[in-house]
Amino acid sequence: MAYYVYMLLCRDGSFYIGYAKNVERRFRQHRKGLGARYTRMHTPERIVYVEKVDSKKEAMRRERRLKSLSHSRKEKLVR
Repeated sequence: MAYYVYMLLCRDGSFYIGYAKNVERRFRQHRKGLGARYTRMHTPERIVYVEKVDSKKEAMRRERRLKSLSHSRKEKLVR
């Protein structure tokens, strides 16, 4: 079953990275304050990156790799 790794740009210029089966629905949850603690404190503005992967395990692995990138590397990925 397909999963998606996504990156959100937050109002303060930071990025939030997560994974979900339905990115749009998950984004709406974040916007309503029902997502991660980070997005309750750093309001997400928009989805800036989405990558499709084949499994939850792969999504978790990719999320970890993306989270380890520096802010400037994340910006380059988004472009």
